[in-house]
Amino acid sequence: QVQLVESGGGLVQPGGSLRLSCTASKRLASFAGMEWYRQAPGKQRELVASISNGGVTNYADSVKDRFTISRDNAERTMYLQMNSLNPEDTAVYYCHGQNWFRDDFWGQGTQVTVSS
Repeated sequence: QVQLVESGGGLVQPGGSLRLSCTASKRLASFAGMEWYRQAPGKQRELVASISNGGVTNYADSVKDRFTISRDNAERTMYLQMNSLNPEDTAVYYCHGQNWFRDDFWGQGTQVTVSS
């Protein structure tokens, strides 16, 4: 069974930065694509950013030019660099991966709170 473990969340002031990590128990090549989602209280889970096996990236409009998704195959880790954070970015952030058989895997989530 594949495991995804997130880390890097926490409390940050508006305008600050955080880097989230998602480490997989298998090679990242096992995944056709990987994504970061987030879910704020009372809201549906939303897609934040995605990266394909070939490295193609896409972002939600709300985070474009502020967040950067990347992956380090050697470290089996996907990252989300978040800059210029604002209170609307407060949410639980989840990493997700889908393998080539279209099986879905989720991490346990990491809390990001943006507040002064």
